[in-house]
This record gives sequence, C-alpha cells and structure tokens, in this order.
Amino acid sequence: MVAINKQKRWVLIGIVVLAGWLALRYLRQPDALPVPVAVVDQGVVETTAANTRAGTVKACRRSELSMALGGLVQKLNVKKGDKITAGEVLVELWNEDRKASVTQAEASLSAAMHQQKQACINANQNARDSQRAKSLYEKRLISSAQTEAASTLSRTAQQACDAAEDQVKMNQANLDLAQSHYDLTFLRAPYDGVVVEVNSELGEYVTPSPSGVLTKPVIEMLDNTCLYVTAPIDEVDAKPLRVGQRVRITLDAFRGQEFDGHLTRVAPYVVEVEKQARTVDVDVRFDNIPQDVALLIGYSADVEIVLDTRNQVLRIPTEAIIDKKSAYVLQDGKLHKRDIVTGLSNWTMTEVVSGLQAGDKVVLAPDRAGIKEGAAAREETADDRKAAAAAKKSP
Repeated sequence: MVAINKQKRWVLIGIVVLAGWLALRYLRQPDALPVPVAVVDQGVVETTAANTRAGTVKACRRSELSMALGGLVQKLNVKKGDKITAGEVLVELWNEDRKASVTQAEASLSAAMHQQKQACINANQNARDSQRAKSLYEKRLISSAQTEAASTLSRTAQQACDAAEDQVKMNQANLDLAQSHYDLTFLRAPYDGVVVEVNSELGEYVTPSPSGVLTKPVIEMLDNTCLYVTAPIDEVDAKPLRVGQRVRITLDAFRGQEFDGHLTRVAPYVVEVEKQARTVDVDVRFDNIPQDVALLIGYSADVEIVLDTRNQVLRIPTEAIIDKKSAYVLQDGKLHKRDIVTGLSNWTMTEVVSGLQAGDKVVLAPDRAGIKEGAAAREETADDRKAAAAAKKSP
C-alpha cells in the first residue's frame, strides 16, 4: 500500500515537472510578429515609363493675334474668357477711308461692266453686219470696198469688246485690293476657342510690332477643345517610347481619377536640366474627356506610358521584392525567404515567373525590423495598424 502511494507521488511529480517545462518553454517563445501580407494572384502586369517631373496641360493651339497695320481701335468685341468662333471679328480699327475706297472700286467695276456689255453688244451687231455684207458681195449687190469696211468695223468693235473685258478685270483687281486693305482693319478668330488675354482698349491706337521689337499681342486665344500633356521622361526610359502607345494620365486637381490618352510626340533631343538630370519631352493627347470634367490649361499632370502588357500571370506587389530576386512568405506561423524569378514590372506590381504559387502570402514590408528567415509571424490586423499608429503619436 505504501509502495503504491510512492508510485502515485512520483507520477504526480513527473506531471508537475512536465507542465512546468512546457510552461517555461511557452513563456520563452517570442511573440508572433505582425506583418502586412498580400496574396499571390493572377492578373495583368504592365511595364511602364513615367515622368520624372510634373507635366503640364496645354492647348493644341494657342495664338497671339496682332493687327497687320496700325490704327485706332473702333470696336472691341470680346473680353477675357469669352468663347469665340472661327471668323468672328474680335477687333475693328477705324476704317472709313478704306470703306470708301471699297465703295469707289465697286462703282468703277459696275461702270466698267456696263461699258463692257455695251461694247460687246456693238461687236456682235457689227459681226452680223459683216456677214450680211459678205453675202451681198457674193451676189454682186455691193462693192468689195463696202464689204471690207464692214469687216474692219466688225474687228474694231470686237477689239473694243475685248478691251472692255480687260477693263472689267482690272477694276475687279482694284476692288479686291481695296477690299483686302479694308479687311486688314479687322482682327478675326482663326479657329474656335477662348480669349485668354486682351491687351487693348477701345479708342486706343495699336501699332504692329516692328522687326526685332517684341510687343504684346492685341488678343491672345487658345483652342480649349483640344488638350494635351507635355512631360519630361528620364533619358534612360526614353528608348522604347513610340508614338501611339497607350498612356494613363492623372492630375492633382482630380485625385483618384485616371484619363486615357496616347503618345503623340517624342522629342528628338535630350534636355539637360541639370548636370545629372537629362530628360526627353513627350506629348500625350487626351482620348476622351468626360463632359463633367473641366480641364484648365496649366494644370499639373503625370503620365504613365504603357510599354508592354501581360495578362493572367502570377504577380505580387513590387514592394514585397528584395533585391529583385527574393521575397518572404508567411507559412504556418513562420517567415520563409524564397528565391524568385521575375518578369515584367512596374511601380506597383511585378510578374513572378517562378518561386511562388497562387495563394502564397508574401510580406509587404521586408525591411521591417524583426523580419528574418524562420521568425515567428502572423498576418497584421487593423488593430495592429491602429496600435502602431498610436505608438508613433505618443511621446
């Protein structure tokens, strides 16, 4: 009986020791490190080129309009911000003298046309008389002298008709000249657009810019129906750029919204902004601008030119990759470093050719303290992120 009690006592001691050892081992085990993860999935990966500095929204056409001659501003029909149509008169100079010249030329032309009509009527009549004289001469009813006189008169009348026609042409040219001089007193819009600046006042005298002297334009306008973005691309990324490539455009004024566009121009030269900053300017045209989006000239913009695209490939966030060849995978509560082979890549996503499988969980912050091969870890939660943010705010 005593031996049985001793045996039970030793068993109980063994259980207590084992429990203590397990508890000590558990207490010594480090807490699992919360890490942000992303699941390896299949999707689209693109290779892109982006601008190095902010681009600018510009108008396809922007014109500085000046008068072809000097004169007094008689009518100023527009103001800054007005929408205008092609051919619309923007500014009119005093032109009563030129208008009178046009009226005079019109009257001269009208008189010349009447004279030409009269001369040609006479020529036709004399031509018919000459034909009748020839007929009568053949019948021996009139003399050859009379026939020749009728023929000479007919030719003379025809010459007068031809001269009158030339006079009409000359008067028409004089009218065209007077009209062109008159038209120079009008400044017209060359295309549909918007007035940007008006640098003249009613009653003010305007003078054309003499050679070598720069003066302000009378009217500055632009075409706001055709917009594009010009932006600098690093010279290293410029080689694969081709006109027609698809582009995504973002603007600071419309955060979270993307606009489709295409590459329309790649500058044939490199701009040296600084000794270590060499760029190539590109122009990107908007494809379709939504009607509820009012873009302003001068907005800052960023462009992302799509160079190559692959669909339905394994991909992971680019920030999860270490030195372009490895990534940490969270599996069974521990971190494992995997060697990977990558394909196409951009700032956000990278194609994985080998080394990972769909469904693997890769760590998004591989440079975070405590992340290493074999470390105990768990997937970061929203509470973990709140606690980390609170810790940063606390002194």
